[in-house]
Amino acid sequence: MIKKHYLLSPGPTPIPDKVLSAAAQPIIHHRSKEFSNILKQVMEDLKYVFQTRQDVFVLSSSGTGAMEAAVVNTLSPGDKVITINGGKFGHRWSNICSAYELNVMEIEVEWGEVCSPEYLASALKSNPGTKAVFSTLCETSTGTIYDIQGYAKVVATSATILIVDGISGIGAASCPMDEWNVDVLISGSQKSFMTPPGLSYIAFSDKAWKQVKNSTLPKYYFSANSAKESLSRETTPWTPATSLVIQQQKAFEIIREIGLDNLIKHHRILGNAARAGVKAIGLEMLSKNPGNILTAVKVPEGIDGNKLIKTMQKKYKVYIAGAQSPHTGEFFRIGHLGYSGGFDIITALSGLEMTLMELNYNFKTGQSLSAAQKILKENWS
Repeated sequence: MIKKHYLLSPGPTPIPDKVLSAAAQPIIHHRSKEFSNILKQVMEDLKYVFQTRQDVFVLSSSGTGAMEAAVVNTLSPGDKVITINGGKFGHRWSNICSAYELNVMEIEVEWGEVCSPEYLASALKSNPGTKAVFSTLCETSTGTIYDIQGYAKVVATSATILIVDGISGIGAASCPMDEWNVDVLISGSQKSFMTPPGLSYIAFSDKAWKQVKNSTLPKYYFSANSAKESLSRETTPWTPATSLVIQQQKAFEIIREIGLDNLIKHHRILGNAARAGVKAIGLEMLSKNPGNILTAVKVPEGIDGNKLIKTMQKKYKVYIAGAQSPHTGEFFRIGHLGYSGGFDIITALSGLEMTLMELNYNFKTGQSLSAAQKILKENWS
């Protein structure tokens, strides 16, 4: 039997043929007018998705590069910061800040739980002089969406800036940078942007640029000032990932055609369908406030979580993601980001049911599919 691969991870995500084929075109010189025009268009499209009037810079790195850029461009040695750690990527903020010897106050949140704006306000009050608050929009390790609008209202009343990891969230969840007063927002190409990994994006508010001016942490490759100066010449400070930028331009043509609001709605429908499906066969969600980026599901009692993932991937070629350390084997994550459609959810649930049958989980077959189909049919247009 021919075994097709089905990519349903939280990232990288499926890529449209139009975007894939763009990488096969002859390479062009990155200092040419032709590439400058492409770069300018991509940056305008990034403003559209970030919902900002600020410049959004294109970095040749994974999302973690943009995270590091956010830290080194806005802070100075010994600065006091607050990180919201409710999973692997909130913890990454803490690790980067600690690597640069910042004074880190960590708000630790149980995986799948949320930090309330009220709790953040209390933490800020207890830590006067805090220069930055770090959060994720969607904690990719748990599928939990955070109240960025609420955090921004708290932070906006102080001199502190709010820095948000929107790597998995932008394009799938609302986070209008200017309207909500987010000070630094980052994202990456391999999620809702429907492009291969390798590009990250970062924008700074006027408030954040003031801290950029005073920042003394070491930076070179990720210097925001260098990126800003190069932009005045319609180029980048270093050699960009040319083919990826061209691919991103093609992906933005699709995103523009769909429309940002409809893209977010699309992810909501897929998220609703996935959640309805897993609940219909008695499975429990991990997150208390799940977003539409992915669905994190607890492994049922008596089932080997690692074997579940391996069976879906190796036997059925359905590539969902497992839980990350220290919760390996405790839950699994079904991605529904970017160029994913309703039938991708059906495929994921079908592979899940076949795997659970093989692992002797007791449930009525087909119920997850029926529940998801109902959601999809009601919203199909």
